[in-house]
Amino acid sequence: MDMDITAKTFDERDEFQRKSIAEKAIKLLKSDIDISPMVIDGSWGTGKTEFCHKLINLMKEDETHSIIYIDAFKADHINEPLMTVLAEIIKILPNEPARKKFIKKILPAVRFGIKALAKASVSHLLRQDFTDVAEDFTDEIEEATDKAIDATAELILKEHIEAEKNLKTLQAALTEIASNSPIVIFVDELDRCRPSFAIDTLEIIKHTFDVENVSFVLITNTQQLKASINHCYGQAVDAQRYLDKFVKFRFELSPKFERNSNLPILAASNHFFKLAEDKNCLPNKYLVSSYFRKAIDHLIQHQDLSLREIETLVLHMQIVQTLSNAETFTNQTYIGGILLRLIGVMLVCYRPELIIQIKKGTIDAKLLGEFLGVEKTPFLEEGGSTRPEVFEFVMAILAKDCNKNIEDYRVSVEQERKWDSYIRHYEFMDGMPHDKRAIAQIIKTANIMAFE
Repeated sequence: MDMDITAKTFDERDEFQRKSIAEKAIKLLKSDIDISPMVIDGSWGTGKTEFCHKLINLMKEDETHSIIYIDAFKADHINEPLMTVLAEIIKILPNEPARKKFIKKILPAVRFGIKALAKASVSHLLRQDFTDVAEDFTDEIEEATDKAIDATAELILKEHIEAEKNLKTLQAALTEIASNSPIVIFVDELDRCRPSFAIDTLEIIKHTFDVENVSFVLITNTQQLKASINHCYGQAVDAQRYLDKFVKFRFELSPKFERNSNLPILAASNHFFKLAEDKNCLPNKYLVSSYFRKAIDHLIQHQDLSLREIETLVLHMQIVQTLSNAETFTNQTYIGGILLRLIGVMLVCYRPELIIQIKKGTIDAKLLGEFLGVEKTPFLEEGGSTRPEVFEFVMAILAKDCNKNIEDYRVSVEQERKWDSYIRHYEFMDGMPHDKRAIAQIIKTANIMAFE
């Protein structure tokens, strides 16, 4: 995604038409329904983080809630999710007296939470991550840590007994500051954290921050969270049932299609064309070509590419374009030529084992057909009104060069004549090589990325 997404809004860009989703999520967060923690779920590369920031900026327009954003992955090294959340809450307090008052109230619970840390480690943590928090907080925590480290086993045991009372004191302090302005805490990238940190964060949210007017929104991939649960507690644990204890409501961001559209247009396809235009790695005329868009829609849908995988694809197109002295994509006259080079890039990115076979001379028609989503070469009826799809044309050409599993793609002499006639008469295929130069173009593109 874009490098700076914290200032993004749906009004500026909403190519995936997700503003309505955000509005519904905000409506729930502002309601009296207890949905915390709420999970915004999505697989890798579906644009969860950008959506989160746009949702936050949309919610801030009404100024009804105090909103906190936490990148859990950046906080992972601290190994103290309680401290991470509390430090962010302190930052939203309106002035220094309010901060000192809150710190004083929560100090016993914080001291208990960090008693096992070594003195040097805590000092380092405070220096690195709490420099923008009130100095009094740093001083008091360091003093409390010194006392905790020097405490006898008897005193530590006594602190354990006092833990529940400390927790209630902390919750009361949170309730007080959230009474005037409800707090919504967005925790992003939890699925990228170490399993132990991710699970600790879930448990602290449930047991410590179950407070009125304090809500959590987790932006994560629940499949990865479940993997973290099994990593921590073993495969015998039912990860879904365990996760259900912590999550009250979940909705999923789909990478597949735009909402409020009459056709299932791939959001990933729109992302591809937008990036290709921004990075200037396709001829302008193909950015608006219905033939080319249909071919890209087919490829992306068949390969089930996420938004992030689209970014990887366009990045590699840029690399090929640069290393080939701009002779690969932007100077192509015909769609067929671009598609051959694009196939080469996609094979390198997503099916490297297949391009290795092709470069060695083993050209498997079945594997190529599966990659392109063409099960067999269609039979052309005499005078038929139905035209083959773009990638059926491409596969018909590539099949001539294949030397393995070609049964489903072999055609009669008469059918081959008809295919050649079709290819010659359609402008978007004109100029595309009809012999082994087609496979050669794919290999040439792959070689460029291998610095060969």
